[in-house]
Amino acid sequence: MSVISQEQKDQFHERGYLVLPHFLSKEETDALLARSKALLEEFSLEGHPMTKFETGGPESKHVGDEYFLTSGDKIRYFMEEGAVTDGKLNRPKEQAVNKIGHALHELDPVFRRVTLENPKLQTLAKELGFHDDPRVLQSMVICKQASIGGAVPPHNDSTFLYTDPPSALGFWFALEDCTATNGALSFLPGSHRTTKITKRFVRLDEGGTDFETLAPEQEGPSADGYELEPCPAGSLVLIHGTVLHKSEKNTSARTRFAYTFHMIEGKAVYDKKNWLQPTREMPFSTLFSAN
Repeated sequence: MSVISQEQKDQFHERGYLVLPHFLSKEETDALLARSKALLEEFSLEGHPMTKFETGGPESKHVGDEYFLTSGDKIRYFMEEGAVTDGKLNRPKEQAVNKIGHALHELDPVFRRVTLENPKLQTLAKELGFHDDPRVLQSMVICKQASIGGAVPPHNDSTFLYTDPPSALGFWFALEDCTATNGALSFLPGSHRTTKITKRFVRLDEGGTDFETLAPEQEGPSADGYELEPCPAGSLVLIHGTVLHKSEKNTSARTRFAYTFHMIEGKAVYDKKNWLQPTREMPFSTLFSAN
């Protein structure tokens, strides 16, 4: 059975993103949300370095400690900037975590079923035709905590998952209703056709991370051009690796949990400078052979 129509494929290629409401069943959505909350409850603070997830805006440096850099084949927890004061949490741990990542799709059975063992998702990937040999990586739950869930500035995903040629594609599942007040995604439609990848996020030889310049910065697009995309729980948002998107701070009293991962083309050259690197024990997951 077909998962996506030609009209929807055309819309994705025209706008650079596509919202598919209710892609997940209520049972699948509830199971992912329940598992996300269980992971927060199971999380032990003992020995945790209090690594905060910083988005790398003009006034902050993007996260890049060893805890982050070695998380590609593990399940680790990163804190909201507003939840840590003087190296200590200022609220319960369940209300402090920004995201859980980055190998949920491999290590957690609930997330693996929806990602690597999901015939509907495999059909979608084949019908979309974005990749010949899709590889799955960087899976995470983004919590967007109530009242403090930080804004994410405009960016494109290919900056963080750089391949030659560019091939990143985001799969973003709403586990709760996403609204204008709790941090729904906003997109600049069509920006994937004009935006150049002018920098890439790299791990440094001496440790840490930084942005490496590839080309002169383009003049920033007008903020007026972004379109807010509220969506109900269970929705899937497909995100072209070069389309500009962002989200505002969660100013509501409700969380905005989402599960997201990326695919890249297995035949493309994956840059060795990228922060996220496959390991011998956990190479990037092959989608179509995972049944």
